[in-house]
Amino acid sequence: MAGLHSSSRPSSSSSLSSSSSSSSSSSSQQVFTSRLLLLLTLLPLTLAFFAFVLQWRGGLTDPVTRWSPDPFQFPGMDNPGSNVGSDRRSGSDCVDLLGRSKSPAFPYFKDWKFDVGSDLNPKICIISSTSAGLEQTLPWIFYHKVIGVSAFFLFVEGKAASPNVSKVLELIPGVKVIYRTKELEEQQAKSRIWNETWLASFFYKPCNYELFVKQSLNMEMSIVMDAGMDWIIHLDTDELIHPVGAREYSLRQLLAGVPGNVDMVVFPNYESSVERDDIKEPFTEVSMFKKNYDHLPKDVYFGNYKESTRGNPNYFLTYGNGKSAARIQDHLRPNGAHRWHNYMKTPNEIKLDEAAVLHYTYPKFSDLTSRRDRCGCKPTKEDVKRCFMLEFDRAAFIIASTATEEEMLHWYREHVVWTDKELKLKLLRRGILTRIYAPMVIIQGLRDSGLFGSVIQSAQTTLSKDTKSSNTSRVDKPGMISSRKIGVKETTATARRILEIPNETSYDSAIPPLSPPILDDLHIGI
Repeated sequence: MAGLHSSSRPSSSSSLSSSSSSSSSSSSQQVFTSRLLLLLTLLPLTLAFFAFVLQWRGGLTDPVTRWSPDPFQFPGMDNPGSNVGSDRRSGSDCVDLLGRSKSPAFPYFKDWKFDVGSDLNPKICIISSTSAGLEQTLPWIFYHKVIGVSAFFLFVEGKAASPNVSKVLELIPGVKVIYRTKELEEQQAKSRIWNETWLASFFYKPCNYELFVKQSLNMEMSIVMDAGMDWIIHLDTDELIHPVGAREYSLRQLLAGVPGNVDMVVFPNYESSVERDDIKEPFTEVSMFKKNYDHLPKDVYFGNYKESTRGNPNYFLTYGNGKSAARIQDHLRPNGAHRWHNYMKTPNEIKLDEAAVLHYTYPKFSDLTSRRDRCGCKPTKEDVKRCFMLEFDRAAFIIASTATEEEMLHWYREHVVWTDKELKLKLLRRGILTRIYAPMVIIQGLRDSGLFGSVIQSAQTTLSKDTKSSNTSRVDKPGMISSRKIGVKETTATARRILEIPNETSYDSAIPPLSPPILDDLHIGI
């Protein structure tokens, strides 16, 4: 018995030890589980708090903005100054039309004046002939400032020449406004262009032909107004340069990479493809564009030609031969609105493989009547030929002059608006159509930041001060060209020596707006 009792004691002790070990293990497992649950609870709360801190628009200074050695916050942009959002007083309906926001949503612009005295190179200027209002010209100007354009020569007529518009434009640094005055017309009447043959076929014709001649004369005048620029581009205010192909989205960087022996750079144009008939602000509402022939494989272009035209006269509604930038040098001259030339040599030109000019063609239904109202031609097939160079412009003028509002809208939807979703998707997949968002983002950001409203408010303040003083007190800066009376004062004796060449020399005809290639051009069938 003693043996039995002695042998059973260790067994009881072992049982107690095992029970204690099991209890300890269970307790530690519970502690681990509770800690894990606590961690899983705290982790999302911590992440949510961190996300809140990152998105908070409070008064803390962003250390990257504060300590960054690079003062140019956006590709192609000159040195910014003070915050544009510091003064946001209530303004007119015109300010509200162009948008205003209480908190800047576009952080790249701290000063809408853009420090035009920057020493960044190359310096680029744009020349344009326009009658557009502020709702179009302000986004157009500041978008191109963002991508690196330094100066603008605006030859204004119509709405653009009205005080409410021109006063705002004159206030923007880097913008020179030239009015179509009697003095300007008298000076341009003395241009050597009238004695040469290359533009002669466009003289003394109405509408588009008259505009084409005006544009060429304005381009010629801009060359001697270059103000130290390196490159000059002729662009309409319904066109935006799309400077892809460089390391950054910057026209300045794109042209900086052009070899020194190149005189002219051609930007093929893309044409807007609107998807609605109620577009109000094309620059921020249109994202689909039809690519240029030069940026497509030939088999893709001609293989989809019929579907791409949708019953219209050509692949593009209007022109398809792009626009160009010229290196400013002696003997430079325009060669129509789309190209430049040189009196002494044939320019060495290159065509860009990626960059383009985005042409917003008939993006608004009202464009039909506005173009009609600017031309006094008869709405007949014969008469429109002497007024318009391109087939679609002729057809649009006739329909706008003869149809009812309802008929015009039906025609516009059929010929301009892309309503067939399957066709759009098909041509997007094949590369005929493409989506481009960069200009939309930049211009919408400018609008949301209140920049356009700030410019208008500043102009209103200046205008109210001007009304208290005499107009005769206005003194032009020495060496500058008055924007009220053009009277160009040449800073060099020969004004780029464009007048040294004898007038008897004959040149090839100016390059007009041309339609893209059609199937018959290369005798290719589908």
